Amino acid sequence: MPRSQRNDNFIDKSFTVMADIILKVFPASRKEKEAFAYYRDGMSAQAEGEYAEALENYEEALTLEEDDNDRSYILYNMGLIHASNGEHERALGFYHQAVDLNPRLPQALNNIAVILHYQGEKAKEDGKDSEADALFDEAAEFWKRAILLAPNNYIEAQNWLKTTGRSGMDIYF
Repeated sequence: MPRSQRNDNFIDKSFTVMADIILKVFPASRKEKEAFAYYRDGMSAQAEGEYAEALENYEEALTLEEDDNDRSYILYNMGLIHASNGEHERALGFYHQAVDLNPRLPQALNNIAVILHYQGEKAKEDGKDSEADALFDEAAEFWKRAILLAPNNYIEAQNWLKTTGRSGMDIYF
C-alpha cells in the first residue's frame, strides 16, 4: 500500500491530499509525477524515522527524475539519512553529488562542513594535528560558500570562522 494511503495524522493527510491535487493539475509528464510521488513518500517515511523505506523511495525517485535541481534535493535527503545513521562518508558522497547538481544548495554545503569539522575534531583528539587542520580548513571553505548563499544562516559557523581566523571576510551580510 502506498505511504500516501497509510498516513494517520491530520497534517500528513492534509499534505498528501494537497500534493495529490497538485500532481493531478500540474502540467508535468507521467514520469515527473511518478518521481514526485516517490519523493513525497520518501519524505513522509523519513519524517517518521522509517529510513530504509525512505531510501527505497528516494532511489526510485532518482531513477525517474531528470531535473538536476530536483535530483539534488533527493540526494540531499539521502545524505541526511546516512548522516543521522552515523555513516558520514556515505553522507558526504550524497551531499557532494547534490552540490554537483545544484551548487546553490547551502544546506548541503553546510552539512559537508559539519561532517568535515567533526572529522577534524576526531583527528585532533587522536593527536593528528596536521590532519585536523586540513579538515578544519576544508570545512571552512564549505561554510564560506554556504554563508555566501544564505548570509543570515549558520551563525555558529560564522563565529567559528571568525574565532579561528579562517573567515577571510569581515562581514557576510
